[in-house]
Amino acid sequence: MLKLSPILLTILYGLVMYKFSAWRTAKQLDNQSTVLQDAELERLNEDMANALDLPQIRVHVYEIEPVNGLAAPDGRIFITRGFFNKYKAGEVSAEEMASVIAHELGHVALGHSRRRMIDFSGQNAIRIALASMLGRFIPGVGVWLANMLATMLAARLSRQDEYEADAYASALLTKAGIGTEPQKSLFNKLESLTASTGSGPPAWFLSHPKSAERIAAIEANEAKWGTTIIGR
Repeated sequence: MLKLSPILLTILYGLVMYKFSAWRTAKQLDNQSTVLQDAELERLNEDMANALDLPQIRVHVYEIEPVNGLAAPDGRIFITRGFFNKYKAGEVSAEEMASVIAHELGHVALGHSRRRMIDFSGQNAIRIALASMLGRFIPGVGVWLANMLATMLAARLSRQDEYEADAYASALLTKAGIGTEPQKSLFNKLESLTASTGSGPPAWFLSHPKSAERIAAIEANEAKWGTTIIGR
């Protein structure tokens, strides 16, 4: 009887989890989203599409309440209904919403969306393998330690991705004539925007850099590039 090594089993488990997670995510987004229809946001999307030499940027509204934006592994861009409602209520400007879309485009362009799905599946496999191995030597504590190590790995990867997507968004917003000020002003609003949803802190507060650090990184890029466009 063929015996597979724990490492090979972990790799196979990660691949299966990736395929299943990608399928489940795509199905859920298909069932719970509609194409964004808003004249002002569509105009800004057109400006960004022109800056990227693309025919269009299609954005979908994901019908959930937490304030968030996301890029699916298949490259589609989503903002949540909760975020869109904040915009319609005047709590978020159209340019600030455009900065969210630009940020998610950065995740797609830089390959983060697909890699994150692989990372998520791989982290689950690593967590199981570590828990099994450490549990033999440190009963009771092994599982906790494995979870902590996997979570630390995920947070580190996520923070780096966020800085990269922020930089991409800054460059795109500048080229499109929108500027980076909406990007920075939105970071200053995030905590208050999400606090009113009653759903607790979103993923970016758990694994993303702090807003002040992200603003500082944007301003460092502005100084390096020598261009700061305030916007319209």
